[in-house]
Amino acid sequence: MSAGEERALAALEASGIAHRVVRHGRVASLAEAAAARGIAPSGIVKTIVVRRGDDDFLFVLVPGDRTISWPKLRALLGVSRLSMPDAATALAATGYERGTITPFGSLRAWPVVADERVLAGPVSIGGGAHGVSATVAGPDLVRVLSAVVADVTDPES
Repeated sequence: MSAGEERALAALEASGIAHRVVRHGRVASLAEAAAARGIAPSGIVKTIVVRRGDDDFLFVLVPGDRTISWPKLRALLGVSRLSMPDAATALAATGYERGTITPFGSLRAWPVVADERVLAGPVSIGGGAHGVSATVAGPDLVRVLSAVVADVTDPES
């Protein structure tokens, strides 16, 4: 078990929410990830790191079949500018490589914004290592992360 996986799963366990860990090999698409995890593509939750300013980040939880709506997210946060950090900066801010990022066990407890669709049912969130995820109830995820819930995504084009 990698250090990232160990950290993420320990934090998930400490959160007290019911979860099921799923381990599978690397996947090349959303459809492959959904099949490997036994969940609908919309139930895969991508954890996106967003930068508001110098050393000021947040996590945005985005359903797998959707993408961040930058105008909606800026309006929610009351800011005029947001960006996505490069891979090295995201790693330094969270302790996780892209593709493995999760709010659970992040090096810093950044604020979380969850798209409202995360509440719709069971979701699968990254587990801190490639090919590792945890399936949890969307409402439980939002609650334990004290996430702000809003419509902040658009359908993938």
